[in-house]
Amino acid sequence: LQVRKMFDHIAHRYDFLNHFLSFGTDKAWRRKAILRLKENKPLAILDVATGTGDFALEAIRINPQSVTGVDISEEMLSIAKEKIAKAGLEKQIHFQWADAEDLPFADGSFDASTVAFGVRNFENALKGLAEINRVLKAGGILVILEFSMPARFPFKQVYTFYFHRLLPLIGKWVSKDHSAYTYLPDSVSAFPQGEEFVGWLLRAGFREAEFNPLTFGVVNLYVARK
Repeated sequence: LQVRKMFDHIAHRYDFLNHFLSFGTDKAWRRKAILRLKENKPLAILDVATGTGDFALEAIRINPQSVTGVDISEEMLSIAKEKIAKAGLEKQIHFQWADAEDLPFADGSFDASTVAFGVRNFENALKGLAEINRVLKAGGILVILEFSMPARFPFKQVYTFYFHRLLPLIGKWVSKDHSAYTYLPDSVSAFPQGEEFVGWLLRAGFREAEFNPLTFGVVNLYVARK
């Protein structure tokens, strides 16, 4: 409930802050992630924790028949719906309210699933990942983008200062939310990264999983198969 309220509150500035705080690289991360799905030619894609719908919109690049985006924030979803209306994509993309840990879909409903920077916000991440596994078809693919902390000197030191000191200040100033952008670095630091998170994907029922660091390790791109 607390996470939902926070995202409802910052929804109006969320896209601007995403692009601004990542220096625009968030768009390249999403593009790279979606291209990992291309060879599978998924017809039905589920975007979990869709937020304002950027990942769902990116998925159109690989010509699926349908993209379904789900989120727990009504404010985020209303912005996402405005975007697809503006893009004339209502027939291909559908947004609805749903909890990642209790997805309202039958087993094996989707060929692929995506999550961008959302798994950290699941109340029970393993349960959410297992739910995604359940609604994927056999052989289905899951692509996740999630923040991580770089390990290499000197980028690690520079980024740590930016991420823990500057980013919360800028985020607070622009969004007018005192907690949202303190929550971001805190939640990233507390969340499993790299091989540890690959282990979580396997525990959630995926038969294979791997990860690739992007932008010096600021983000990890995880790919798992059912």
